[in-house]
This record gives sequence, C-alpha cells and structure tokens, in this order.
Amino acid sequence: MKHLKFFVFLCILTFTVSCGQQKKYIEYKVKEGESLRSIAKKLDIKTKDLLRLNPDIARKPKANTVIIIPNLKTKTATSVASGTKNGAIPNKALDSVNNGSLPSGKEIENGLLSNNLENEFQLHSVIKGDTFYSLTRFYKVSRASLIQLNPELELGLKLGQTIKIKRLPKVNVKENVNLSKYFVDNIKKDVSLKVAVMLPFRAQELDTLSKKQIFENSKLANIVSDLYLGLELAVDSLRKQGATIDVNVFDTGRNSTSIKNIIAANDLNKNNLIIGPLYSEEVQMLANQVKVPIVFPVYSRKQTNFKSKYIIKTAPEKKLYRDKLTSYATENFKDGNVIIVGDGSALSQRHALALKTGLEEKDSIKGVNLITAEKGYIKREKFTDVLKANEQNRVILTTEDPIIVASAINSLISLEEDVTARVFTFDKNSALNKIDNLKLAKLNFTFVSDAYSKSEAAEVIDFNSKYLSKNGVLPSYYAIKGFDITYDILMRLASGKELKHTFSEGVSYRVQSMFDYEGKLLKATENKGLFMVKFNADLTLSTLD
Repeated sequence: MKHLKFFVFLCILTFTVSCGQQKKYIEYKVKEGESLRSIAKKLDIKTKDLLRLNPDIARKPKANTVIIIPNLKTKTATSVASGTKNGAIPNKALDSVNNGSLPSGKEIENGLLSNNLENEFQLHSVIKGDTFYSLTRFYKVSRASLIQLNPELELGLKLGQTIKIKRLPKVNVKENVNLSKYFVDNIKKDVSLKVAVMLPFRAQELDTLSKKQIFENSKLANIVSDLYLGLELAVDSLRKQGATIDVNVFDTGRNSTSIKNIIAANDLNKNNLIIGPLYSEEVQMLANQVKVPIVFPVYSRKQTNFKSKYIIKTAPEKKLYRDKLTSYATENFKDGNVIIVGDGSALSQRHALALKTGLEEKDSIKGVNLITAEKGYIKREKFTDVLKANEQNRVILTTEDPIIVASAINSLISLEEDVTARVFTFDKNSALNKIDNLKLAKLNFTFVSDAYSKSEAAEVIDFNSKYLSKNGVLPSYYAIKGFDITYDILMRLASGKELKHTFSEGVSYRVQSMFDYEGKLLKATENKGLFMVKFNADLTLSTLD
C-alpha cells in the first residue's frame, strides 16, 4: 500500500508539473467534412490514438466540435503515437486532458498506470457507487478472481483505487472500447417522483373467480401479478434509500376502452414516468396523448413499429439477438470447423448466409458448412459428412422448429464418442426448452439471453430473500423483470438528471438484467442489453466475454 500511495503522489505531481510547461496537447475545432480518421492522417498519428484522447467523440464529429490533438510544435507531440507501447494511453493520463496537458510517454511509465501493467491487465479506477457486485456483473468476473489479482481488496474497495480486472489476451485486443462506462446509482437529496402504473389486472372481470381459477387458467394474470410484485419491491427499496415516490395504479382491463377512459379522466402529464400498458397498441395510443416517458415492460413483435420518442422498450429486439451471436462468432471463432443448421425457410436461410459470409472472411476457419433439414428433420449422416475429429466443431442452429432442433441435438449426442461439438443459437426458444438440460450441457450449449444472474451472488440471495419474505414464494422471471425494470428506470430518474441523459452515461446491471439503452432522436428508446450464456457440465450457467 505504501508503494501505491507513492505512485499516486508521483502521478499527481507529474500532472501538476506538466501543466506548467508548454502544452503538449491542444484544442482543435473540427471542420466541415472532417472525421477523426482524416484528422489523424493529417497529424500523422493513428486514429485509435486520437480516439483515446477523445473517448466521448464520434468517429465523424459534427463541424465545430472541439477535440484534443497533439501539439505538433512540441518535441513530445508524437508521444501519443510512440511514447507508449502500442499507443496505449492510461486512464489517469486521459483524465488530465481536461487540464490542457498530458504527460509524455516517459512520465506515464513512472506514473500509477505503467505501460506494462496496462498492456498486461484490464484496469479499473474505483469511483463512487462501485461495489463488488457491480464490478463482477459489468466485467463478468468473480469476486474471488478480483481478490486474487488484488489482495488489498480483502479490506474492501477504496475510492480512487486502481485495480486489475483480468489479464488481457496477448493478441487481438479490442480497441476503442470504453469498458468502464456504466451508469452509477446516485439518488439526489430530497428527490420526489410521481409514477403511473398501467397494467391489465382485469379486477372487475375476475372478481368472481377464485385464486386457483385465475392463476391456473391465465398466463396473462401470472405475468401481470408477477410484474407488479417485482415493481412494488423496487419502489420499496428506493424509498428506503431516501427517494419519495408516489405511485398511482390503473387497471387497463381487457381492451382499449379502459385506457381511453383513463386518459380522459386523468392528467397523466403530471407524472414523471408511466410504466405500462402491456398491449402494444395501447402503448402507441398513450404515446400520442402524453409527453411523459412510457416504459414498455415486456417484449412484443409489434414493438418494432413504435414511433414515439416517449416510448422506452425494455426488451431487446429479436434482431439484436441474431446480431449478438453473429458478432460473437465472427470475433471469437478463430479456427476449427463451423456447421450452420437451418430449416430451409427464407428467414433461417438469410441468417445462415449472413453467418457464413462473416465467418468465411476468417482464413483460420477451415470450413463453414450449411446443413438444411430434409423431410422435417436432420439425418445423423448430415453431421458425419462435415464434423471433423480432433478439431473444434461449432454448430449454430438458425431454426426454432422443435423436431429439427431435437433431431440435431440427438444426432450430435450420438456422435459424442467420435467427435466433439459445441452448439450455439440465437435464443433458448421453446424448442430448446423441451430438450433435456443434461444433453445441452454435454454440448456446451451457448445462447443469447436477456437474463442472467449468479444464484450465489450476495445481491441475488438478498433479493430472493426479501421477495420470499414479502410474498411467500421465490420470484419468477417476470417478478425479477418487474423489479429490474422499475428499479433501474426510477434510479435513473432519482439522480435528478434528464432520463435520456442517463442513458448516454452507460450500461447498468440489476438482478438478472442488463440495460444498455440507446435513445434516438424522435424515435423510441431501445435496450440493447444482452448476455452470451453457456451451459456448464454441472448444469450451472456462465456468461462469456
């Protein structure tokens, strides 16, 4: 710790001295038609180094945007490109950009974040609001691994502390990724929020039925009640943290008549937020009448058509699931053999061809084979023709047909003694839900999901305990979603900032959800938060980087 304090002091001293010298970095106003790439070319530096100096600037900034560039009049102007190994600029160095100067490459090596350390490890500077839970969820590492790399963490996290997250790969390190950008919870003092909740409880319609009749015969009733119980727990939690929250609940009933009456009889614009309705057509109807953020808490195929800038889609579009897997495959399948299984439909073929095209660009992959079902299933021989022994065989399913999926899985299991294969798909759909998890685990089944949590995490255990204590049962998927969505959106509002602004501050992780919102001008806000989830041999789940 003494060495750490000394390096911190030395780093601060270096920055102070450099501020008094001639500026090595100056401001530059972007001209019409210029991009960071063209500017970097003029300066004879790498685009990635200019991006590191300007982490919040787009590659094609608007005219008159002010950016930071090296001062070519100084001898150390090229330190951005050559003063640090691989052009890497430590985070502490970037912090001093706001002071108009940066230390030279030599000074950086004497600072807290040496080149060797930053090139060897992914680092993080502890800021207000950081917890072990937020760090392990965001970086997808365990608490134990953090403490192993940083023994001083046995004493807890300390503000300003720089810690090692994990070792960086020696090759193909992703560039220009701001891994520390995530939303930090912070409730503004004396904050007061008013929230309207609109869900189809159908109280009058179901009033004469017993509890058993309601919940055994209605999937919707279960979803609505679970969402609301999760929502209620989120509001309770935020109130205990000091937020004043006034909640008004409206029963939207079975059809749009009820919501029309609700809109006519209430000034909904007095609310800071509206959660619901649950039907997509009602959401669009409401958005045409109010000027308040509207949170759509479930997924609907029709949500793609949402036009209003007031709508917030909490469930990622299905296209994003496909994009996530495609991106993962093209970035991580560096060798071996790939087999893509489709059902012959236009949609399945389109996904298969997109994957094939992306993967064939990698010279290291020895082959990309397309298999299409015949007579509604996949014959075992189809796999024996393309699977290769002593190689990595990756099978990607682009179909949701239950028979085709089952036949493919069974064929791969039967070939297990001769070859090994790993199965991937866009989503753990209903067809895969019917497959024995033991079979999926044998194939290291990996899929894209909007939900993931470690059951042993202290925060998850705490949530489950509180939910069980309050409601007498463990939370369902929709109960946790109700909590996550409500807690996250109200926490953002409780910060006192404009909601859209908090979306640009970064990703947030809750009990089982990731919220990576993208707000577009005059369009609905979308959540892009998805996980790559893998079945382990012991039937536990883990996420992939």
